[in-house]
Order: sequence, then C-alpha cells, then structure tokens
Amino acid sequence: MSCDNVLFTRTRREFLRRAGGGFGTLALAHLLQTQPVAGADSGSAAASALPSRPLPQRAPTARSVIFLFMEGGPSHLDLFDPKPELNRLAGQKIPDSFRRVITAMGEFSSPLLGCKRTWAQHGQSGLWVSDWLPHTAQCADDLAVIRSCWGDGINHSSGVCQMNTGSPLGGRPSLGSWVSYGLGTENADLPAFVVMQDNPSPVINGPRNWSAGFMPAAYQGIRLSSGAEPIPNLNTPMDVTTERQEGRLAFLNRLNRNYADLHPDQSELEARIASYELAWRMQSAAPEAVDLTKETEATKALYGLNEKATETFGRMCLHARRLVERGTRFVQLYSGAGSRWDAHTRMEENHSGLCRSIDKPIAGLLRDLKSRGLLDSTLVVWGGEFGRTPQSEKGDGRDHNPTGFTMWMAGGGVKGGQTIGTTDELGLHAVDERLHVHDLHATILAALGLDNMDLVYKFKGRPERPTLNEGEAYRKIFG
Repeated sequence: MSCDNVLFTRTRREFLRRAGGGFGTLALAHLLQTQPVAGADSGSAAASALPSRPLPQRAPTARSVIFLFMEGGPSHLDLFDPKPELNRLAGQKIPDSFRRVITAMGEFSSPLLGCKRTWAQHGQSGLWVSDWLPHTAQCADDLAVIRSCWGDGINHSSGVCQMNTGSPLGGRPSLGSWVSYGLGTENADLPAFVVMQDNPSPVINGPRNWSAGFMPAAYQGIRLSSGAEPIPNLNTPMDVTTERQEGRLAFLNRLNRNYADLHPDQSELEARIASYELAWRMQSAAPEAVDLTKETEATKALYGLNEKATETFGRMCLHARRLVERGTRFVQLYSGAGSRWDAHTRMEENHSGLCRSIDKPIAGLLRDLKSRGLLDSTLVVWGGEFGRTPQSEKGDGRDHNPTGFTMWMAGGGVKGGQTIGTTDELGLHAVDERLHVHDLHATILAALGLDNMDLVYKFKGRPERPTLNEGEAYRKIFG
C-alpha cells in the first residue's frame, strides 16, 4: 500500500459518520461566512478570520486595547496615591486601627516606610502624580486613575495569573483571548492578540498568561520579540522561490489536515495550521506593520527610541500603536519581565530605573495615539498584579499588597482627569469605590461593547465567563 493510501485510509464507520456530519458543516460554513466580525464588512478579509461568537451587546467606546503591564507590582504609594499620614508616621509600627484583616503580606511589626517622592498636581484636573513620572504627568487630563483596586493573589504567580485570566489558578483563558473570541480580528493578515516583553527573562507563569485555556488554541496570544526583528524568520530566504515555498506549505498543510481529521478534539493542531496560514499572510502584511524605519525621527524621539534607557519599551509602545492602527484587537506589553518591579529592597533604586524606562514611552504613546485620532478608539490600561505595602521590608523596600493598589485607564471612551476610589490613610486597603480585578476586566470588556456576563463559552457543558460569574463594569469611568 502506498504512503498516500496509508495517510487517507478510512473505515466504513468513519466514512458514514463524517458524511452525515458534512451536511451540518455546510450550514455552519454558510453561517460563519455570513455573520460578520464586529466592525467589519461581511465580505472583508476580517470576516473570514477568527470566528466571532457573540457580537457586542452594547455600543463599544473602543475597538482595541493596549495593556501596559508592570510585572512585579509597582508601588501606588510612590506613584499615584500620595499619603501624608504615611510620612508623618514613618518609622513607627502600623496602628492597630489599620489591622482590619489578617493578611499574609508583610509583618505588622515592621515599621512604616515613608515616601521620598515629591508630589504635584497636574493638568486642569489637578491629578496627583509623583516626580518619578514627569512625562506621564503631562498627560494627566487623559488619565482616569483608579486608586481602589484589589485582588486575591498574594504572590506573583497568583497575582499575575488573576490579572491576566481573572483567576489566581492557572488554566483559564486570558483576557486577550476572551476579546479575540468575542470580537475576532479586524485584520486577517495580523494576529488579533499580541504580547511583547522588555527583556528575555521569563514572565511569571510564562505563556499561560496569554493562553486560550480551555478555548480553542487559535485564540491565544502571539508573542513578538521586543528587538529590532519582532517576528524572527518571517522573511523568505533569498534562495527560496515563491513556488517552492508554496509547495512546502501545501504539503505540510495536507499532512496536518489529515492528522487533524483523525484527531478532531485536538484544537492545538488546528491552531498550528491556522498559525502557518497566518504566517503566510503575514509575510506580506507584517513586515510593513513592524517596520519602524517608516516612522519619522520626531516620532521615534517622542517614544524615546534615541535614548538607551527608554529605547526598548519605547520600541514596544510604537509597535503597539502600529498594530492597533492596523486592526490588532489586544496588545499587551510587559515592563520588568521577570518581576523586576518587585521592590522588596532598595525601593528607590529599583523604581527609579524602571520608571525612567517607561515614563517617556508611555507618554509618547498617549500623545501619538491622540494626535492620530486613535486614542478615542484605543483603551490604554496601566498597572501590575498588585501594589506595595506601607510597611517597610528589609529597611528600604515594600512587600506585596493586593488589598489596595492603583491602575489607570485612558482613551477608549474613558473620561480623563479623574481619580476614582480611595485607599485608607496609609494606602493599605481599598475603602471607597472598591474595584476587584473582575470589575476591572468587566470594565475593559464593556469599553469594547462586550458584557462580561453575556460573553459565554461552553466548556464541558458548563457556561464559562471571563469574570467567573462575578464582576460589574464601572461605567462611571466613561465620559
């Protein structure tokens, strides 16, 4: 028997099962072709990309998201949430009145650590920002600073996992995957969900942070490099003709399709096939999308590409703008990959360098999006997995604090120049307008026109939702 006969042999039972199921797939194919991706024409390339399950349940205020993730936990007490009482009591033990809950974070016997930053109000809104972020401060009127965030993850693994997937336990789809599932892509030649990090150190939990969990693997994030060549091996070698390349891919596709037919429950292979097909399309679209030589010198300087401290994150931010400009739905940028924002000691040295690396690029991103009319349709989110404690650790650092921390949002219909919620006088616990991670995710989805309770994926007969049947969008944040 020839190899071809071995590859394509079928039992009679298998033939009958597939022949009967084929009639149903004809109807399904018609429905998928005629149901457009939100925001795309039914005849466009986007309509034939990732299938869009639920269309937006509400009018969206944003078309895409850029999530600026400070991995390790930035200190809200030294960036966006000034606490005069903390400085007044610096060096003393935390008062009993603040020990309202028993937590595993830090030692209550440790003395309070004062903030050494200089604070000022910025913009017409008078938003408080420390001197660690002078460039971001100039964009104060575009920011909605949420000082009352809280979560359940006490360590980095659970905190990063929850901020990405809604759960401290691994295995669930990431927020970007839910967005890809809910809305599909606007550009079939580019990934719908892209991830970049600023150094080679592994992000806590690794690819699980941008995985599709129990959903088809096609919805997982695609990680690009932060270097000069974001997509390695994208360009065809000079000695390989187009015909030769097409022949290779066609043969590989036949092998993969045959194996996929024999193992219909393995979505990973379907995702791999889709990735090969996407890679083929990207060979024409992606080089232009990631080619920063097309940008003016003024734009590069705006992002800090001409400065060593800001070059890496500035390049990532500029790539993010170019991707959302071309239809990518969700871009996540990791600063401090490997938990470098985790300042258990030498707080001043740690945050000083990291803030310098992100401040100008982030301000440049906001200004560039705004000047191009893209900020209205792009929701920019900033934050980490948690904040830091008011108590000192090792004398000059701060421990993890998931009970009260700060994040901010800008663009995408968000009303800028506002401060939402408060923490107590020492910045330990969120007390007013408390927003759990589920509420934050629900708010991000709401900006995209998706209701967190209506966005459902059936897994093993169980309706799964991005916020685990919890959370409510904070609609006051929108203008």
